[in-house]
Amino acid sequence: MRQAAEELSAAVADSGALAERIKLLQEELSALVGEHTNRTLFILTLVTVLALPINLIAGLLGMNVGGIPLAQHRHGFMLVASALGVTTGLLAYFLLLRRRD
Repeated sequence: MRQAAEELSAAVADSGALAERIKLLQEELSALVGEHTNRTLFILTLVTVLALPINLIAGLLGMNVGGIPLAQHRHGFMLVASALGVTTGLLAYFLLLRRRD
């Protein structure tokens, strides 16, 4: 009877240690999933911010109204496209520079 009680108490102690180890593993997995989610959301935010100038200009120029700037200019399209490219490049540079810090 005494041996059975000792075995039972050893099994209970082992199950407590296993439960503690399971909690630690669960916390570690939760931290890894949270880190992956944060990285994914950062990339999604970066893509959204980089596409913002292009979407704004497309929305403004997509309206069928008169008086669109540079409509009659010979190189109007290239000027707008270049300005968008420079703006997007600067945004990408500053966002990636900020990411390194």
